[in-house]
Amino acid sequence: MSSKEQKLVRVILNEKYVHEAQGPSIAVKGVTVQYNGTPALDDVSFELERGERVAVVGPNGAGKSTLFKVIAGVLQPTRGQVTLFGSEPQKHICVGYVPQRSQVDLNFPVNVYDVVMMGRIGRLGLLRWPTRRDRQIVQESLELVGMAELASRQIGELSGGQQQRVFIARALAQGAEIMLMDEPLTGLDVNSQEDILRILNELHRRGVTILVATHDLNQAARCFDRVMLLNRRLIALGYPDQVLTSELLWHAYGEQLRLVETKGGVLVFNDTACSGELE
Repeated sequence: MSSKEQKLVRVILNEKYVHEAQGPSIAVKGVTVQYNGTPALDDVSFELERGERVAVVGPNGAGKSTLFKVIAGVLQPTRGQVTLFGSEPQKHICVGYVPQRSQVDLNFPVNVYDVVMMGRIGRLGLLRWPTRRDRQIVQESLELVGMAELASRQIGELSGGQQQRVFIARALAQGAEIMLMDEPLTGLDVNSQEDILRILNELHRRGVTILVATHDLNQAARCFDRVMLLNRRLIALGYPDQVLTSELLWHAYGEQLRLVETKGGVLVFNDTACSGELE
């Protein structure tokens, strides 16, 4: 097959959309989102290739949650366009979206296994019963995140780190090729954070495109290939040492940021590390 033919290769997953095997996994073009006339995102454009691992950073109200919702297809932009593997987000079932835990009803009476099985609904349809293959995929997903032994436990009984691992397993069962995680490490202890990062590294190894919103700039620089600096507008997207500079950080955070020079480098402190996006 020629290189020209390879560029035209498309994998038809179902009758609803075309999944392009070549080209960017995520393409955001001129996206603007307004709430009651107030911009949450303003003319944001970028492309990500398959398998990229990107940390999305910025102050509270920067539009990180809004960006994830637009990419996931749960929110329509006021202007602009988003395509995933060449098609609109609403036509895809390969996007795993894990919102902030504060936005999830953890009191709903459902166990871990059933939460992960929910990831199969998009491929099963509402009227089909899970097959042996579906159950096998759910089991494998639980094993990958280390939650197989807690499959019968109620989701609300789990720790924050365990809940995040269940949500990742659901995305795995869904067959996600794009993973969007909105502040998955917030409020977790160090060991739980490292567990989640190890799982994300495994997804990266499998070619999954990963976007993680975080307030920890040092962790963003240490654990991700590229960093997206956002404050309603896209300020920068590149390697950590290109993006996490004093000049760009001051441009994004202003007085919310504290930079302290040490022998080991620059320590970054964000005065508003709590969550609270403009919705």
